[in-house]
Amino acid sequence: MPPSTANPSARRTELLEAAYQYALVHGLGGLSLRPLAEAIGSSTRVLMFLFGNKDGLVRALLERARADEVALLGKLGRPEKPMGLAAAARELWAWLAADEHRPLLRLWVEAYARSLVEPEGPWAGFAQSTVEDWLKVLAGCQPGAERDGEDGAVRRTLTLAVLRGALLDLLATGDETRATSAVHHQLTLMHDPASAGT
Repeated sequence: MPPSTANPSARRTELLEAAYQYALVHGLGGLSLRPLAEAIGSSTRVLMFLFGNKDGLVRALLERARADEVALLGKLGRPEKPMGLAAAARELWAWLAADEHRPLLRLWVEAYARSLVEPEGPWAGFAQSTVEDWLKVLAGCQPGAERDGEDGAVRRTLTLAVLRGALLDLLATGDETRATSAVHHQLTLMHDPASAGT
């Protein structure tokens, strides 16, 4: 049984960060403790002690990835002065489309998919949690009347669907220009249909 993570040791934190950087490059699907340990200057025995087992390490890595996601989303929520869904979505897309975030986003897609097909494994709940995280932040970007109105949840769900669909396309094709044009076009249609015009 791993030690409590309420106050993680400096060594655990250091190894988790190193393992996270490794996972960003190599993914989690074929993760094996021995090559991971060698790559980050540790041993399987130490990793087992600190994380309990491979599933415990995967759970810790998913929490670490989610922390990056939540940190990004937290910058958008300004309940006292909501920016609106379209502006928030454009900011989110600019971050999602940036080359330097591709490793994190590939890891996120892998974890999302695995949580759907292996709901009892270490990925359990990841997909649902991330949807809830994003919807909560998008709700905070909506003016009160829109957020609490009859179609408030529908509008933020549709916004999230556009962003996630375009992200999958971008990761698959690398065609940022086309994906960005599609996102901006759809956001205009959704949030300002009168100006969508042509």
